[in-house]
Amino acid sequence: MVSKLSSSEIIHFLMILILILVPARILGEVCRRFKLPAIIGEIFAGIIVGPTLLGTFFPELFNNIFLAAPQAYGAFDGIANIGIILLMFIAGFEVDLKQIRQNGKQAIAISLTGIIFPFAIGSISVWFLYDSHFAHSTSNQLVTSLFFGTALSITALSVITKILLDLDLLKTKIGNIVLTAAMVDDFLGWILFSIIIKMMNAGKEEASFWSVIVVVLFAAFMLTAGRWLIRRLLEMAGKSQRIGRVFTVAVCLCFIGAAVTEYLGVRGVFGAFLVGVAIGDSEYFTAKHKDILHQFTINVLAPLFFASVGLRLNFIANFDLEIVLIILVIACLAKLIGAGIGGAASGMSKNESIAVAFGMNARGSQEIVLGLIALQAKIITEPVFEGLVVMTVVTMVISGPIMKYYFLKEHGSGTKITYTKEVTV
Repeated sequence: MVSKLSSSEIIHFLMILILILVPARILGEVCRRFKLPAIIGEIFAGIIVGPTLLGTFFPELFNNIFLAAPQAYGAFDGIANIGIILLMFIAGFEVDLKQIRQNGKQAIAISLTGIIFPFAIGSISVWFLYDSHFAHSTSNQLVTSLFFGTALSITALSVITKILLDLDLLKTKIGNIVLTAAMVDDFLGWILFSIIIKMMNAGKEEASFWSVIVVVLFAAFMLTAGRWLIRRLLEMAGKSQRIGRVFTVAVCLCFIGAAVTEYLGVRGVFGAFLVGVAIGDSEYFTAKHKDILHQFTINVLAPLFFASVGLRLNFIANFDLEIVLIILVIACLAKLIGAGIGGAASGMSKNESIAVAFGMNARGSQEIVLGLIALQAKIITEPVFEGLVVMTVVTMVISGPIMKYYFLKEHGSGTKITYTKEVTV
């Protein structure tokens, strides 16, 4: 028999939504007022209502809201994941395939160097620091080394998309290159992720190597024949001139794409992004459709997801400042050097290369997920996991402002970077 939420659990679910959405939107708007990405305020809102602050100073209240009704929190987590899936869907609308063809070589160069350098430096660092900082009673040094290199090499596609949207850089050449490189980076990162999962002998079989090949074929299909098929479906839905039918078909296609790649072990956001790219230039999915979806996702669903990142953190428990600083320095230097070299080698100016490097330096929930698996498999200790989480949040916070600074430095202080209407409402 299917278990339904009770009246009490529904109240808990609604309380969680309100408690997270309100401060996330308020702090997001405060950040925009100071020309910072709204994601900074949204994550900080999660830290405030999460175990770090609310859980520490008002533990009983925190437990009553978030822990007393696990099914209610599970429902919230589902809504938050829908938010990030739809965010990647609308990000796909903005991708210009013609421009990607022009910038593809640059994006691949940036992505490859942005993975190789952090992976190599991260892996080697563990060999020198293993006994003093990374040793675990049941861990394997090789697996720990490979894990750490993988955790440092991945760029968060969802996070950099939100940053580019907040700063209105998504349609610029640099924004397009960063997004393309991040897409390649995220996909290659999940290949490395699948290898680590197998070496850990943990996780599920959907992360197997054949799944990666199938996802490549799925991506190729979505960017070729899939685009034609989607256009036909949207055309059929739009014959009645009812905006709701086209909207429903498009969102369902988004969820189907997300389900396919999630089943294959390469995250649902990747499939949603591909469907968004396929739909993006369709005349049947109009600007009005896009605006409706954009407004709701940016202002309601996406803040829930990024605030939920803060709910995973407790900066007080198991905090080791030395480990945090080591991980943060290694992660940032390796990624900035790698992506910066890729940008310079592909013909970018110094300022453009730095801007792209900081864009690629943004990490996200993938590192947290990988870290949780490693922690459960006793590959890393709790302080190391805490360091990875802090590194993830810090790189989220600094990437947008520094990227914007070097973009303006390259193109002149008179260059106007405004916040799009969809983001600021």
